[in-house]
Amino acid sequence: MSIRLDHIIVPARDKKTSAEFLARILGLETKPQFGPFIPVTTGNGVTLDFMDSDDFRQHHCAFLVPAAEWDAIFARIEESGARYYANPDGSGEGEINTRDGGRGVYFDDPSGHAMEVLTVPYGGWS
Repeated sequence: MSIRLDHIIVPARDKKTSAEFLARILGLETKPQFGPFIPVTTGNGVTLDFMDSDDFRQHHCAFLVPAAEWDAIFARIEESGARYYANPDGSGEGEINTRDGGRGVYFDDPSGHAMEVLTVPYGGWS
C-alpha cells in the first residue's frame, strides 16, 4: 500500500463554525461529530478534523479544485465576507492570482487560518 494522507487536525476557536464555513465554501458537508472533532472530508478522502482550541498557530490548507467549480467556490468566498488575497503573504487583498495558467486565491477562515483554492498545482501540470 502506498502512503497516503488520511486526516489532519485543524484547531479552531469554534470547531462547528470553522468546519461549516469551509464545507460551505468548498461545496462539501460536515460529518457528524466524532469524539472532539467535526470532520470535513475532501474528494480524495482526506479529512480535516476541526477541534476546539484556544492556543494554536495559523495553519495553511490548500485545495486543488476543478476549474469548472472555481467560479461557484469564489462566489461563496465573496458572499461569506471573508478576507481574500492573491498571495501567501497576504498581499493583493481583494485579488486572485493566475499562477501557472490557473486561478488561485487565499482566504481567511473564522479562526484565522489561511485557506487556499487553486485550479492548477504549483509548477503546473506535469
